[in-house]
Amino acid sequence: MPGRKEKQGKKVPPATWDLHEIQDLLDVLIKREITEFELEKGGAKIRVKRGDARYETHVLAPYKENSFLPPPPPPRAHPDTHAAGAATGEPAGPESTEGLFIIKSPIVGTFFSAPAPNAPPFVQVGDNVQVGQVLCIIEAMKLMNEIESEAAGEIVRVYVENGQPVEYSQSLFAIRPSHKK
Repeated sequence: MPGRKEKQGKKVPPATWDLHEIQDLLDVLIKREITEFELEKGGAKIRVKRGDARYETHVLAPYKENSFLPPPPPPRAHPDTHAAGAATGEPAGPESTEGLFIIKSPIVGTFFSAPAPNAPPFVQVGDNVQVGQVLCIIEAMKLMNEIESEAAGEIVRVYVENGQPVEYSQSLFAIRPSHKK
């Protein structure tokens, strides 16, 4: 009969799983963050699959002294009203974006304002930029993606702090376009 094994001439029923054994197994899999597991025991098979690998969640850890991420720069006081909220990413009051070109993140990742932890930032408020000039790097899945300016003009606002996670289409920079003829 299928599903039965013979042991020393006797027929043995297939192994059954005790509810407590299954719960203990699930607890271990959850604790160790195992998403897929399969085990065969005495002709009985158990398979566990948690979540969907296509939709993995990644949590960014806070800055640690020896980690890859550089520490965020200290907030700087600047009398320019356009820069007042630049360090915090918060609006500096009733500031209008009318007439400004907004550079938005093309991907989800981590924003880096400089090419290396101890290097100066690519751009700062008040800098003039050209089309194609690198403004920042967004790291996504261990790939460093250079974000280039799509407009020539003056940087009037930086919406994101160094090392901060960014979402798709999140505002990164505001540029006052220059009108050269």
